[in-house]
Amino acid sequence: MAQIHNEPKPPFPKQHLPTSPGLESQLKPRPRFQAPNYKPAAKLDGKKALITGGDSGIGRAVAVLYAREGADVAITFLPIERKDAEETCKYIEDIGRKCVLLEGDLTDPEFCQECVESAVDELGGLDILVSNAAHQRRKASLDELTFQEWDKTFKTNIYPYFLLVKAAVPHMKSGSAIIATSSETAFQGPKELPDYAATKGAINTFTKSLARMLIDKGIRVNAVAPGPVWTPLNPADKGTDKDKVSHFGESQPIGRPAQPEEIAPAYVFLASDADASYVSGAILPEMGALPI
Repeated sequence: MAQIHNEPKPPFPKQHLPTSPGLESQLKPRPRFQAPNYKPAAKLDGKKALITGGDSGIGRAVAVLYAREGADVAITFLPIERKDAEETCKYIEDIGRKCVLLEGDLTDPEFCQECVESAVDELGGLDILVSNAAHQRRKASLDELTFQEWDKTFKTNIYPYFLLVKAAVPHMKSGSAIIATSSETAFQGPKELPDYAATKGAINTFTKSLARMLIDKGIRVNAVAPGPVWTPLNPADKGTDKDKVSHFGESQPIGRPAQPEEIAPAYVFLASDADASYVSGAILPEMGALPI
């Protein structure tokens, strides 16, 4: 059966992960990230990549595909996510590539600087930066959107992108790539996620500006804008409920959420100088037939 028809569909088990961010090890069914149909071709052979939020979800799938393509990787994660991070690391090491675990909070500007420096030191350089980690919480009304929540969302989703780029670019040479994780919410503006959608819109615009700013250095900058993806992010959202989690992604034209293994190949494409040397400033939608 074609993969488009062979990924899990709702309804899923009714569940709500007790902590935010949630752990992939607690999610049922487990997200698919191993991409058995994917055929590696040494597209990233010898490359060094830093992936934020690489412990689970899209970040984990990207880290594993990068390793299969010949890259060594460093992944960031919060202390509560260490179990997932160690599982991701084991997959990467079993492939035969190096994995560096960087535990810390990306809302801390000092950690953003430190994780780039650690990745460079431990990997021996930096060719690919993937700014992927994110926070979201749905709100039923504007009254529920506090300044503290607005501030946390921006400090998690967009500030680290800027800080990581500032720290990483001096270490990157021509042929390097920067990739951010955007979202369909940047185009759709859902009423329950005003702060999250605003950060994703900011990511899109910053990506386009960076692409122009860095093209003379030979550094390409792009973003991937997924629709709903079966990761811990939504089941851990304190603003949703078990019934909504059960039907997550059902309203998409494709009738289901994406699995991380379906989203990750786009990050390989955008990281590959051979495949995407003329692609910079793009926001690549992966939205299950939902138009922009």
